[in-house]
Amino acid sequence: MSGDSEEHERMDSEDPNDGEQYHLEVGPADVADTVLLPGNPERVPKVTDAWDDSEEIAEHREYRTATGSYDGTPISVTSTGIGSPSAAIAVEELARVGADTLIRVGSCGAIRAEASVGDLVITRGAVRQEGTSDEYVREDYPAVADHAVVAALVAAAERLDYDYHVGLTCSTDSFYAGQGRPGFEDFEARGSEELVKELRAANVINFEMEASAILTLANVYGLRAGAVCSVYANRVTGEFRTEGERRAAETASLATHLLAKMDERVAESDASAWHAGLGLE
Repeated sequence: MSGDSEEHERMDSEDPNDGEQYHLEVGPADVADTVLLPGNPERVPKVTDAWDDSEEIAEHREYRTATGSYDGTPISVTSTGIGSPSAAIAVEELARVGADTLIRVGSCGAIRAEASVGDLVITRGAVRQEGTSDEYVREDYPAVADHAVVAALVAAAERLDYDYHVGLTCSTDSFYAGQGRPGFEDFEARGSEELVKELRAANVINFEMEASAILTLANVYGLRAGAVCSVYANRVTGEFRTEGERRAAETASLATHLLAKMDERVAESDASAWHAGLGLE
């Protein structure tokens, strides 16, 4: 094959690992090590409001990215849109440009009475009731949050004096049938009547649509990940208010700063990972 043919083949080939990413339109110098992942692009400025400074880097489709600092710690945010397929694209492309810690910042519906509207739910593990992570790994592979990320989120919520709950999340592909809600003209999906009851009995706290895919991909790729969501609806009490999204954003932003301090403690010690004995700062 001639040199000209080889050059033509290289130009026509797809390399998603090279340079600016196709969907996010970000490159290796554009994002910090830790990236917050809200769903709604309109939440990005609400997240960055709590930072020292920020600059919008890119906006393409549902993906809006900004980078700045929080209490001197570099931090980025990228919106993911609704659902695990688009969230997985964000994880893939952020990992390709160097991000190593991902924190979902979103809203959720609680299925336990004690998780009131406005409270935070910090996910330590998730039920994989979405199909995206099945494309990557066997169905019995666990979707678990990184222990240091969970610890940092809890510490941040405590410092900010926000009510929170730590536990299990169910991530779904459907806002309606997949979460036991009636569909159009009161359509009821098979098993939906028992779904909430079954998950509540298994000590699951909330429904949302992205966490399990983010956690699964992060573990497959050796990244750190976690999730913190504001409760908008409580399926037990019937309450619904769009309340608390800034609390989730502030908690995740402070957690990013605490994680940086935790990483410094690990670097100064003989430990291979952060543990409570090293402290937070």
